[in-house]
Amino acid sequence: MSGRTATVPAPRAPFPFRQFIVKAHGRCNLACTYCYLYEGPDSGWRTRPAAASAAVLDRTATRIAEHADRHALRDLALVLHGGEPLLAGAGTLAGVAARVRERVPDGCQVHATVQTNATLLTEERLAVLAEGGVRVGISLDGGTAGHNRRRVDHAGRPSWPAAARGVRLVADRFPASYAGLLTVVDPTLDPVETYESLLTLRPPVLDLLLPHGNWSARPPGQTGVRYGDWLCAVFDRWWAAGRREVRVRLFEECLALLLGLPAATEALGLAPFDAVVVETDGSIEQVDSLKSAYPGAAWTGLDVFRHTFDQALRHPGVAARQAGAESLAEQCRACPLLRVCGGGHYAHRYRAGHGFRNPSVYCADLQRLIRHVAARLADAGAGAGAGAGVPVLSAAPPSDPPSTEGGPS
Repeated sequence: MSGRTATVPAPRAPFPFRQFIVKAHGRCNLACTYCYLYEGPDSGWRTRPAAASAAVLDRTATRIAEHADRHALRDLALVLHGGEPLLAGAGTLAGVAARVRERVPDGCQVHATVQTNATLLTEERLAVLAEGGVRVGISLDGGTAGHNRRRVDHAGRPSWPAAARGVRLVADRFPASYAGLLTVVDPTLDPVETYESLLTLRPPVLDLLLPHGNWSARPPGQTGVRYGDWLCAVFDRWWAAGRREVRVRLFEECLALLLGLPAATEALGLAPFDAVVVETDGSIEQVDSLKSAYPGAAWTGLDVFRHTFDQALRHPGVAARQAGAESLAEQCRACPLLRVCGGGHYAHRYRAGHGFRNPSVYCADLQRLIRHVAARLADAGAGAGAGAGVPVLSAAPPSDPPSTEGGPS
């Protein structure tokens, strides 16, 4: 069997896309040493334009509106991504959001976010984004220079001074535009200290993402349940706070799934995946995380000039990600944690020669976290009545920074 995604039965009616990740700029001003996109196996970015042209952005806005109209979407997320999207200019980003809003049907709300490394944020650029209704999600590895030592520019210089200025500017001057922080778990860092350092940056939402790895390219430093233990330590600190200091999406969605509530995340659960990417040349692709598996894993052969997003819904790779338990390995379907775990992140299931129909490479870590959260939930219920001590849970609104898997800038 090749590494390509196996065809699996799709739901009777494909679930429409609701997250549109638009690559405004395909290059980055940083050279993070762990970047799966620019340092990983897929080098397709090298042959694409550095920035999306006006024609690509205009056609993309039309295609998004077309999809929203066809599926009567009441809301959608527009994620302006990269590379570093601010290299395209704040005005360009605000303009894309404006065009999409102008073209979607009446009654469809567009939640626009830019995912940035924060180094290029200035008061002037933030004012443009705020005026254009574009919120700002920021990628950082922690709240100190030491946490961000691997986030360097192309000359090897640390990005932290500029990033720290940018994130504090958002928090201080544009809090309504602050969408949150995205942090990739580094098990070599102290979990509680890392979490508390992020709290000092006052994010409304925190996304904790596991590094992209798979059975053929194992996550860095993976031994035992090292990642699961790290997440459990942060969960206990978050849970014991007595108040919700910040929304941690992974924890809230794990709790929601354990309580039988709906939750949608790439990392957990069986909800149909609903994100699609438009590259700088107009190519319609699956999400970037697949590029950590093998070259061409995200490729569909479609583009916004000749194809609709409905055609992308029929792509075998998209169908596989919307097939729920049918797309999972046999041992996943037999697991008692299936409804909560959902097989984990799709990209983390890959094994060369066997495709994606495998458990997650983080299977043991996810079991560790889910069982730990379930125990805390049970203790809270036993101690003070069902639900007592549980943070207020609600579905994450589309305006939150995606845990996309577009991953950090």
